[in-house]
Amino acid sequence: MAIGVTAKLTVQDGKNELFEQTFKTLSDAVNAKEPGCTLYALHQSRSNPQVYIVLEQYSDEAALAAHGKTEHYLAAGKELATCLAGAPEIELMDSVGA
Repeated sequence: MAIGVTAKLTVQDGKNELFEQTFKTLSDAVNAKEPGCTLYALHQSRSNPQVYIVLEQYSDEAALAAHGKTEHYLAAGKELATCLAGAPEIELMDSVGA
């Protein structure tokens, strides 16, 4: 069963460019090195430019667990954390249907 994840991230004023650049590097690595990740995409809120939502989908629990242990995720996480205004809001979901 596929696993969906949303991560709501609020970025400090003045940190958007650094956040987006760092996330782009992370996203490129995830898409190139994690075959169990079928979606990893960053979206910016239209109503509040400091709020971003990451949409993620993994083929199974093992792929999700592996993602959090990758070198590229751990390295980017440290950089991204310096941009955040608070703790991320993470939600895990199970796929429904096909």
